[in-house]
Amino acid sequence: MPSKNQGAQPHFVAALEDTPLVAIDHLDETAKARSTWADAWDAMRRRPAFWISSGLILLIVLVALVPGWFSSVSPTQCQLSDSNGAPQSGHPLGFTFQGCDVYARIIFGTSASVTVGMLAAAIVTLFGLIVGALAGYYGGFLDAVVSRIGDIFFAVPTVLGAIVLLSVLPDRTPVVIALVISIFAWPQVARIMRGAVLTARNSDYVVASVALGVSKFKILVRHVVPNAIAPVIVIATVSLGTFIVAEATLSFLGIGLGPGTMSWGRDIGEAQTSIRTSPQVLLYPSIALSLTVLAFLMLGDVLRDALDPQARARR
Repeated sequence: MPSKNQGAQPHFVAALEDTPLVAIDHLDETAKARSTWADAWDAMRRRPAFWISSGLILLIVLVALVPGWFSSVSPTQCQLSDSNGAPQSGHPLGFTFQGCDVYARIIFGTSASVTVGMLAAAIVTLFGLIVGALAGYYGGFLDAVVSRIGDIFFAVPTVLGAIVLLSVLPDRTPVVIALVISIFAWPQVARIMRGAVLTARNSDYVVASVALGVSKFKILVRHVVPNAIAPVIVIATVSLGTFIVAEATLSFLGIGLGPGTMSWGRDIGEAQTSIRTSPQVLLYPSIALSLTVLAFLMLGDVLRDALDPQARARR
C-alpha cells in the first residue's frame, strides 16, 4: 500500500525543479556563510583568551572615549614641587619630572594613541581591501600596476617613511599621523586580500554565477569579497596594535604628535630624563602600551584560529 507521503512527493520534486538555479545557489551560499561565522563564534567563545582580550579592549576604548570617568585630576596641572614625587592620596602612581600626575596622563593619553591606531587600521583595511579585491579579481594590467606600486611602498619601512614625511608637515594631529602611517602600511592588507580573492574566484559558486550571466562586479561584491574577507579581518585586528606602537615610536622620537597632545609615546620619551632616579615614570606608560598591544594581538590570534578552515576541519 502506498504511504501518505508518496502522493505528495511528485509535487515536492516538481516545486524543486521549478526553483531557479540562482535562488538555490544563493540559499546554499547563505547557509554556508552563516555556518562559517557561526562556527567561528562558537570556537572563539570557548577560549579564555577571547574574553580576556575583548575585556581589555573594551576597557581601553571606554577610557579613550570618556577619560573623565577614570580620573578627576587634570593631567596639565603640574607643580615642580612634586617633581618625581612618590605616590600619595589621589595620585596612586606618583608624579613626572615636571610634577604632573602619572596616572592622569596615562588615562588622558589613551585617547590619542587609540585614535591613531583605529583610524590607521580603518583606512588601511578599507583601502587595501578595495585595491586588493579589484587587482585579484580582474587581474591583467590592473593587477600588475597595483602589485608594482605596492612593492614600492612595501619596500619602505612604515616608521622610517613616516619620519621622513612627518618631518616636512607642520601640523601633526592624530588624523595626520594616521594618514601618514596608512600610506606606508596598506600594501600588506592589499596583498592578503588579493591572494584570498585569487583563491575564491576559482570556486564553483563563482563559475556557476558567471555561467548564469551575473556581472563581474556583482559577483565580486556579493560572492567573492564576503568569502575572502576573513584573513583581512585578522590582519586588521593585529595591525591595530602595531599602529599604536608606530605612533608611540614616532612620539618617542619627537616626530609624532605635537607638544600639546598627550600620548603614551611622548610620556615614555620624556621619562628618559628621570629613568635612574624614578624608573616608575617610564614603567607605567610602558605597561599601558604593552597591555593594549597584547590585547589586540591576542584577539587577532583567536580570530585567526577560529576563521582558519583547516583548524575548523580538525575540530
